[in-house]
Amino acid sequence: MTYVVEARRVKAYYITHAYGVKRTVKAVDDISLQIKEGEVFGVAGESGCGKSTLLKVLLGHLESPLTVVEGSVQYNLDGHPVDVLSMTEREKRSLRWRQVSYIPQGSMHVLNPVRRIRDTFHDFISAHRPVSKSESLEMARAYLNTLGLPDKVLAAYPHQLSGGMRQRVTIALATILWPKLIFADEPTTALDVVVQRGVIQLLKEIQQKEGSTLVLITHDMGVHANLANRVAVLYAGKVVEEADTHSVLKAPLHPYTQYLIRSLPSLDERSERVSIPGTPPTLDNPPTGCRFHPRCPFVMDICRTVDPEMSSVRDGHRVACHLITERADYATTA
Repeated sequence: MTYVVEARRVKAYYITHAYGVKRTVKAVDDISLQIKEGEVFGVAGESGCGKSTLLKVLLGHLESPLTVVEGSVQYNLDGHPVDVLSMTEREKRSLRWRQVSYIPQGSMHVLNPVRRIRDTFHDFISAHRPVSKSESLEMARAYLNTLGLPDKVLAAYPHQLSGGMRQRVTIALATILWPKLIFADEPTTALDVVVQRGVIQLLKEIQQKEGSTLVLITHDMGVHANLANRVAVLYAGKVVEEADTHSVLKAPLHPYTQYLIRSLPSLDERSERVSIPGTPPTLDNPPTGCRFHPRCPFVMDICRTVDPEMSSVRDGHRVACHLITERADYATTA
């Protein structure tokens, strides 16, 4: 099995010093992931659980006060494994966009409001390949056509496009050099359901055409259901469950994942949705033991003091929960 990305026991904290007080926010705390070649790997969880910070670490995009205090992130894109966290900025730039690409949360963060779309495409392509303006324009036009997007958008300014079209253009911009590894941060946020469907279909087509590996960060479980092969569920800076998407949606094991799935709306059910009791913990002072235990209806004494390890309960399905591992131990000894 070839893993394109391997994160090993990564701890990434926001460490600040202000007015003589040191504050440490444990946004990513001992996370290990293995992402397979050619799959869509989803990362899910509530706002504030550490999804975006994990994405920054996987990208190797670290800016103070974010600090990796432990662990490694390894890429294996061409048979030569490299630790992205130990690479220089120059080495990272040689990888980005040509082999590793990033689709940001908001299209207006990428598109220059005072430049036409065609100029943005030229700036982007020419930064990585020696092309003339006419060559980059033809390259952009041909690529947009293969994605089913009208080439007339190249003459437009960003504000002249709808939010959905801007997001499609942003996705096209990030993938025009056919990278092997694509990171997407909430690519459907602030889009209505109909437009979301078009953006999801575009991502699916791009990933399938070249067999790229897509790492999808979003709180929207509906997007994961449509796109992801596997999903890791984050809570308070830790992965609490990881499995294929069908297992996560149909047979979740961790109580947090179960609440997350139950909160989803359903067309054929009119009963009131059940929200998770309580609020997420602050990551500068997380609870001892399992971080979900203050909100968990099945809490045991061990949950309050011992942090559960990720355990494999069946092929490809991992969970960090004392309730599940105790059941598994009982079934083994019975």
